[in-house]
Parts: sequence; structure tokens; C-alpha cells
Amino acid sequence: MKNNHIDYIEFQAADLEGIKAFYSKLFGWTFTDYGPDYVSFTGSGVDGGFRRTDDPVVNGVLVVLYHADLEGLKMEIIEAGGTLVKDIFSFPGGRRFHFLDPGGNELAVWSEQ
Repeated sequence: MKNNHIDYIEFQAADLEGIKAFYSKLFGWTFTDYGPDYVSFTGSGVDGGFRRTDDPVVNGVLVVLYHADLEGLKMEIIEAGGTLVKDIFSFPGGRRFHFLDPGGNELAVWSEQ
């Protein structure tokens, strides 16, 4: 993996079973469930996942970048004018944080460390 490259994209959906059926049937994507609220997919050209939500989907997709030094990059983003919206948190397989760029786009950065 390379620092600062788009590594993963994350969508939202209220019905994960329905979304899996849709993308599997149409595009042949394969899925791995991670509990009742998350499913990852492969076979699309870039890996990604769907997070279950009951909220209205407004921004549809979350671009997830990779960086080995989450703490260092978080500080650089803030110093450059980005806004932290979710501090570093753990999930199965690693840690990540979310930020807004100066244009208001939300992105995330993850690391396996």
C-alpha cells in the first residue's frame, strides 16, 4: 500500500441484503459480512464497503485514503485547513479518522497499525 493513495470507497445503505443482491446480480461483485451493519465488496476495480444507516443518504460515497502514520497526517490535515469530523478510532483490521477538506468533502484515512 502507498501513502496518500485512494485505497477504499465506502457507501451507505439502509438495506444491506438488498444492496448485495443488486450489485452481485448486475456486476458480479462479491461480499463479506462484518456483522449486521457492514459489508465489504470486491470485484469492482477498487475495494469498498457498505455501512448500514437509517439516516438519509446525502453524500453517498466516502473515499478512504491509506497512510501509515495516522497521527502525523491528522495534524498535517488540520494545519492545512482541514477539519476533523471523527477522531482516530479502531475497527476490525485497523484504525481510521474522518476529515472535511476546505470544500466540505468528507474523506477518511486508514491504517492497519
